[in-house]
Amino acid sequence: MLLQGKVAVVTGGTRGIGFAVVEAFVKNGASVALFGSRQETVDKALSKLRETAPDAPVIGLSPDLTDYAAVEAALGEVKARFGRIDILVNNAGISAREPLYQYDPAAFENIMNINVKAVFNGCRAVAPIMKEQGGGCIINTSSMVSLYGQPSGVGYPTSKFAVNGLTRSLARELGRDNIRVNAVAPGVTRTDMVAALPKEMIARVVAPIPLGRVGEPEEVANCFLFLASDLASYVTGEVLSVDGAAQT
Repeated sequence: MLLQGKVAVVTGGTRGIGFAVVEAFVKNGASVALFGSRQETVDKALSKLRETAPDAPVIGLSPDLTDYAAVEAALGEVKARFGRIDILVNNAGISAREPLYQYDPAAFENIMNINVKAVFNGCRAVAPIMKEQGGGCIINTSSMVSLYGQPSGVGYPTSKFAVNGLTRSLARELGRDNIRVNAVAPGVTRTDMVAALPKEMIARVVAPIPLGRVGEPEEVANCFLFLASDLASYVTGEVLSVDGAAQT
Protein backbone atom coordinates (compact mmCIF):
# COMPACT_ATOMS: atom_id res chain seq x y z
CA MET A 1 0.00 0.00 0.00
CA LEU A 2 2.34 2.69 -1.27
CA LEU A 3 -0.29 5.46 -1.17
CA GLN A 4 -2.24 4.56 1.96
CA GLY A 5 -4.11 7.63 3.23
CA LYS A 6 -3.16 9.77 0.21
CA VAL A 7 -5.61 11.73 -1.94
CA ALA A 8 -4.96 11.93 -5.68
CA VAL A 9 -6.47 13.72 -8.65
CA VAL A 10 -5.95 12.21 -12.12
CA THR A 11 -6.98 14.23 -15.17
CA GLY A 12 -7.69 12.25 -18.31
CA GLY A 13 -8.45 9.39 -15.95
CA THR A 14 -11.29 7.73 -17.86
CA ARG A 15 -9.28 5.49 -20.21
CA GLY A 16 -5.85 4.35 -21.36
CA ILE A 17 -2.87 5.30 -19.25
CA GLY A 18 -4.94 7.62 -17.06
CA PHE A 19 -7.38 4.90 -16.08
CA ALA A 20 -4.48 2.51 -15.39
CA VAL A 21 -3.01 5.17 -13.08
CA VAL A 22 -6.34 5.46 -11.25
CA GLU A 23 -6.47 1.68 -10.81
CA ALA A 24 -2.88 1.53 -9.53
CA PHE A 25 -3.49 4.35 -7.06
CA VAL A 26 -6.69 2.79 -5.74
CA LYS A 27 -5.01 -0.60 -5.32
CA ASN A 28 -2.32 1.11 -3.27
CA GLY A 29 -4.68 2.75 -0.82
CA ALA A 30 -5.32 6.19 -2.31
CA SER A 31 -8.60 8.06 -2.49
CA VAL A 32 -8.91 9.25 -6.08
CA ALA A 33 -10.80 11.91 -8.01
CA LEU A 34 -10.70 11.14 -11.71
CA PHE A 35 -11.36 13.93 -14.19
CA GLY A 36 -12.67 13.42 -17.72
CA SER A 37 -13.77 15.62 -20.59
CA ARG A 38 -17.43 14.54 -20.33
CA GLN A 39 -19.46 13.40 -17.34
CA GLU A 40 -20.75 10.50 -19.42
CA THR A 41 -17.25 9.04 -19.83
CA VAL A 42 -16.46 9.81 -16.19
CA ASP A 43 -19.48 7.84 -15.02
CA LYS A 44 -18.58 4.95 -17.33
CA ALA A 45 -15.05 4.83 -15.91
CA LEU A 46 -16.36 4.90 -12.35
CA SER A 47 -18.70 1.99 -13.11
CA LYS A 48 -15.85 -0.03 -14.60
CA LEU A 49 -13.62 0.71 -11.62
CA ARG A 50 -16.27 -0.36 -9.15
CA GLU A 51 -16.60 -3.75 -10.81
CA THR A 52 -13.26 -4.71 -9.25
CA ALA A 53 -13.13 -2.20 -6.37
CA PRO A 54 -16.72 -1.63 -5.25
CA ASP A 55 -15.75 0.14 -2.03
CA ALA A 56 -13.03 2.32 -3.52
CA PRO A 57 -13.09 5.94 -2.32
CA VAL A 58 -13.36 7.41 -5.81
CA ILE A 59 -15.26 10.34 -7.29
CA GLY A 60 -15.43 11.71 -10.83
CA LEU A 61 -15.70 15.24 -12.22
CA SER A 62 -15.62 16.79 -15.68
CA PRO A 63 -14.29 20.37 -15.46
CA ASP A 64 -13.05 22.28 -18.49
CA LEU A 65 -9.32 22.00 -17.85
CA THR A 66 -8.58 24.99 -20.08
CA ASP A 67 -10.70 27.21 -17.79
CA TYR A 68 -8.72 28.10 -14.66
CA ALA A 69 -11.80 28.97 -12.61
CA ALA A 70 -13.35 25.58 -13.45
CA VAL A 71 -10.17 23.74 -12.46
CA GLU A 72 -9.85 25.68 -9.23
CA ALA A 73 -13.48 24.94 -8.35
CA ALA A 74 -13.10 21.22 -9.12
CA LEU A 75 -9.97 20.90 -6.99
CA GLY A 76 -11.77 22.77 -4.23
CA GLU A 77 -14.56 20.21 -4.44
CA VAL A 78 -12.05 17.37 -4.14
CA LYS A 79 -10.46 19.00 -1.09
CA ALA A 80 -13.87 19.53 0.50
CA ARG A 81 -14.68 15.84 -0.04
CA PHE A 82 -11.38 14.28 1.06
CA GLY A 83 -9.80 17.00 3.21
CA ARG A 84 -6.58 17.37 1.23
CA ILE A 85 -4.88 16.75 -2.13
CA ASP A 86 -1.52 14.96 -1.99
CA ILE A 87 -1.06 14.05 -5.65
CA LEU A 88 -2.05 15.67 -8.93
CA VAL A 89 -1.53 13.78 -12.18
CA ASN A 90 -1.91 16.07 -15.20
CA ASN A 91 -2.55 13.36 -17.77
CA ALA A 92 -5.27 14.77 -20.03
CA GLY A 93 -4.09 15.55 -23.54
CA ILE A 94 -4.64 15.19 -27.26
CA SER A 95 -2.30 14.28 -30.10
CA ALA A 96 -1.88 15.36 -33.72
CA ARG A 97 -0.47 13.93 -36.95
CA GLU A 98 -1.19 16.61 -39.59
CA PRO A 99 1.78 17.72 -41.72
CA LEU A 100 2.70 21.38 -41.41
CA TYR A 101 1.34 22.26 -44.87
CA GLN A 102 -2.13 21.15 -43.80
CA TYR A 103 -1.90 22.14 -40.12
CA ASP A 104 -4.78 24.43 -39.15
CA PRO A 105 -3.46 27.20 -36.84
CA ALA A 106 -6.64 26.80 -34.77
CA ALA A 107 -5.76 23.14 -34.21
CA PHE A 108 -2.29 24.16 -33.02
CA GLU A 109 -3.84 26.61 -30.56
CA ASN A 110 -6.23 23.91 -29.35
CA ILE A 111 -3.51 21.37 -28.67
CA MET A 112 -1.47 23.94 -26.77
CA ASN A 113 -4.53 24.86 -24.71
CA ILE A 114 -5.28 21.26 -23.73
CA ASN A 115 -1.72 19.92 -23.44
CA VAL A 116 -0.02 22.95 -21.87
CA LYS A 117 -2.49 25.52 -20.55
CA ALA A 118 -4.51 22.82 -18.79
CA VAL A 119 -1.35 21.50 -17.12
CA PHE A 120 -0.45 25.00 -15.96
CA ASN A 121 -4.00 25.50 -14.65
CA GLY A 122 -3.80 22.30 -12.62
CA CYS A 123 -0.41 23.17 -11.16
CA ARG A 124 -1.42 26.75 -10.40
CA ALA A 125 -4.64 25.70 -8.67
CA VAL A 126 -3.25 22.82 -6.63
CA ALA A 127 0.02 24.38 -5.46
CA PRO A 128 -1.57 26.62 -2.77
CA ILE A 129 -3.48 23.62 -1.41
CA MET A 130 -0.34 21.52 -1.22
CA LYS A 131 1.71 24.35 0.30
CA GLU A 132 -0.87 24.91 3.03
CA GLN A 133 -0.90 21.23 3.99
CA GLY A 134 2.90 20.95 4.02
CA GLY A 135 3.69 19.44 0.62
CA GLY A 136 2.55 17.26 -2.21
CA CYS A 137 3.42 15.75 -5.56
CA ILE A 138 2.62 16.78 -9.13
CA ILE A 139 3.22 14.39 -12.03
CA ASN A 140 2.74 15.52 -15.62
CA THR A 141 2.35 13.26 -18.63
CA SER A 142 4.95 14.02 -21.29
CA SER A 143 5.89 11.82 -24.25
CA MET A 144 8.91 10.25 -25.89
CA VAL A 145 8.39 12.64 -28.82
CA SER A 146 9.11 15.56 -26.50
CA LEU A 147 12.71 14.35 -26.65
CA TYR A 148 12.95 13.20 -30.28
CA GLY A 149 10.22 15.05 -32.17
CA GLN A 150 8.04 13.37 -34.77
CA PRO A 151 7.82 13.64 -38.57
CA SER A 152 4.42 15.38 -38.62
CA GLY A 153 1.89 16.85 -36.21
CA VAL A 154 4.37 19.37 -34.79
CA GLY A 155 1.92 20.66 -32.19
CA TYR A 156 2.10 17.48 -30.13
CA PRO A 157 5.87 17.28 -29.53
CA THR A 158 5.94 21.05 -29.09
CA SER A 159 3.32 20.86 -26.36
CA LYS A 160 5.08 18.01 -24.59
CA PHE A 161 8.44 19.81 -24.79
CA ALA A 162 6.66 22.68 -23.02
CA VAL A 163 5.40 20.24 -20.37
CA ASN A 164 9.00 19.18 -19.73
CA GLY A 165 10.07 22.78 -19.26
CA LEU A 166 7.16 23.50 -16.95
CA THR A 167 7.97 20.36 -14.94
CA ARG A 168 11.64 21.15 -14.43
CA SER A 169 11.02 24.82 -13.67
CA LEU A 170 8.25 24.18 -11.14
CA ALA A 171 10.38 21.53 -9.43
CA ARG A 172 12.94 24.24 -8.72
CA GLU A 173 10.34 26.79 -7.67
CA LEU A 174 8.09 24.59 -5.52
CA GLY A 175 10.75 22.46 -3.86
CA ARG A 176 10.98 24.97 -1.03
CA ASP A 177 7.32 24.20 -0.27
CA ASN A 178 7.99 20.44 -0.23
CA ILE A 179 6.13 19.97 -3.52
CA ARG A 180 7.80 17.53 -5.90
CA VAL A 181 7.16 17.93 -9.63
CA ASN A 182 8.05 15.21 -12.14
CA ALA A 183 6.90 13.93 -15.53
CA VAL A 184 6.52 10.54 -17.17
CA ALA A 185 7.31 10.30 -20.88
CA PRO A 186 5.63 7.15 -22.25
CA GLY A 187 6.61 5.56 -25.52
CA VAL A 188 4.24 3.52 -27.67
CA THR A 189 1.67 2.07 -25.27
CA ARG A 190 -1.20 -0.36 -25.87
CA THR A 191 -4.05 2.10 -25.58
CA ASP A 192 -7.30 1.66 -27.53
CA MET A 193 -5.85 3.67 -30.41
CA VAL A 194 -2.73 1.50 -30.70
CA ALA A 195 -4.66 -1.74 -30.23
CA ALA A 196 -6.82 -0.82 -33.23
CA LEU A 197 -3.85 -0.51 -35.60
CA PRO A 198 -3.30 -3.21 -38.25
CA LYS A 199 -0.76 -5.88 -37.28
CA GLU A 200 1.67 -4.80 -40.00
CA MET A 201 1.63 -1.23 -38.71
CA ILE A 202 2.24 -2.40 -35.14
CA ALA A 203 5.17 -4.46 -36.43
CA ARG A 204 6.72 -1.31 -37.93
CA VAL A 205 6.17 0.56 -34.68
CA VAL A 206 7.78 -2.21 -32.62
CA ALA A 207 10.80 -2.64 -34.90
CA PRO A 208 12.95 0.14 -33.36
CA ILE A 209 12.10 -0.84 -29.76
CA PRO A 210 14.86 -3.01 -28.24
CA LEU A 211 12.41 -4.80 -25.96
CA GLY A 212 10.51 -5.87 -29.07
CA ARG A 213 7.01 -4.88 -27.99
CA VAL A 214 4.79 -1.95 -27.11
CA GLY A 215 4.31 -1.00 -23.48
CA GLU A 216 1.26 -1.84 -21.43
CA PRO A 217 -0.73 0.91 -19.65
CA GLU A 218 -0.08 -0.83 -16.34
CA GLU A 219 3.67 -0.62 -16.89
CA VAL A 220 3.45 3.12 -17.41
CA ALA A 221 1.08 3.47 -14.45
CA ASN A 222 3.65 1.78 -12.21
CA CYS A 223 6.04 4.64 -12.94
CA PHE A 224 3.42 7.18 -11.88
CA LEU A 225 2.89 5.10 -8.75
CA PHE A 226 6.60 5.16 -7.94
CA LEU A 227 6.87 8.93 -8.42
CA ALA A 228 3.75 9.54 -6.33
CA SER A 229 4.99 7.40 -3.45
CA ASP A 230 7.49 8.04 -0.70
CA LEU A 231 9.88 5.75 -2.57
CA ALA A 232 10.57 8.81 -4.73
CA SER A 233 10.75 11.28 -1.84
CA TYR A 234 14.03 12.76 -3.16
CA VAL A 235 13.10 12.69 -6.84
CA THR A 236 11.95 15.94 -8.42
CA GLY A 237 12.46 17.73 -11.72
CA GLU A 238 12.77 14.45 -13.63
CA VAL A 239 11.23 13.42 -16.95
CA LEU A 240 11.13 9.64 -16.70
CA SER A 241 11.19 7.87 -20.06
CA VAL A 242 9.11 4.69 -20.20
CA ASP A 243 9.60 3.63 -23.82
CA GLY A 244 11.55 0.38 -23.90
CA ALA A 245 14.61 2.37 -25.07
CA ALA A 246 12.84 3.10 -28.34
CA GLN A 247 15.17 4.41 -31.03
CA THR A 248 14.27 7.13 -33.46
